[in-house]
Amino acid sequence: MANKQGSLSINSENIFPIIKKWLYSDHDIFYRELISTGCDAITKLKKLDMMGEYTLPDDYEPKVEVRVNPTEKTLKVIDNGLGMTADEVDEYINQIAFSGATDFLEKYKDKSSDDQIIGHFGLGFYSAFMVADEVHIDTLSYQDGAAPVHWACDGGTEFEMSDGEKDTVGTEITLFLNEDCLEFANE
Repeated sequence: MANKQGSLSINSENIFPIIKKWLYSDHDIFYRELISTGCDAITKLKKLDMMGEYTLPDDYEPKVEVRVNPTEKTLKVIDNGLGMTADEVDEYINQIAFSGATDFLEKYKDKSSDDQIIGHFGLGFYSAFMVADEVHIDTLSYQDGAAPVHWACDGGTEFEMSDGEKDTVGTEITLFLNEDCLEFANE
């Protein structure tokens, strides 16, 4: 047999169930992942303000909010960080395991300090599917003229992305909890 070199290919239909079921041993870790992502988005927005690339409103109060609704069986994680454009959703969400934090740090490495940015909008985001049958993202980027984006996935390898209705900068992630994880919809 001749020598052969190449790249391993991963079929997302085979790897996605593994990510959903076995990414973490404790299913409640999705809280850490989604809240870290929100904190990361806020940190990035504040860095852009410090560097003069964005001006925070005078009344800006950074926050990550968790809302539960046992009637609708949903959990929402809402931040008022930098949000995402459609291109960023495509890059950071639709390509599993791409790290938005790494990209951000590389772009601004000469302009910022060595502060840690903990969120990685990639595999950590997909931990939400360990407890949810469906996940929606509604986001609006801080960038001038940005349009809101709506993204939805039912836990398979297919997603839908369209124009959204969000009118404030930031990101709202809605988890439609599966029957085995309804305890996460209770305060």
